[in-house]
Amino acid sequence: MSKNILAVDDSVTMRQTISTTLEKEGYSVTLANDGMDAISKLNGNKYHVIVTDINMPNMDGIRLIQEVRKLASHKFTPIIVLTTESQPEKKEEGKNAGATGWIIKPFKPEQLIAVLKKVCP
Repeated sequence: MSKNILAVDDSVTMRQTISTTLEKEGYSVTLANDGMDAISKLNGNKYHVIVTDINMPNMDGIRLIQEVRKLASHKFTPIIVLTTESQPEKKEEGKNAGATGWIIKPFKPEQLIAVLKKVCP
């Protein structure tokens, strides 16, 4: 069975890169362009992992993580942050919100795959 991944990023190029990387590995990918779009796509859908950027319009990644953690259906879904943010304070904020892992952009495709396999074997 293929694992369903929700990838959230305001950059079309980044969404495409994530999608291509994951689909090559057999994952099924749903794309969202910001936190609000992601929340709407969570409704009634089951995702094995959520991959999100931090800096996005409408609803940023930290707020998205907080909102996802309030939903019974996704309370324990692994959330991987994929961002340019590398400051320890920002990482701590993400961890406190409920992020499972943190990857700094630019990323290597094999790095993302390795993290996904670790949090969702």
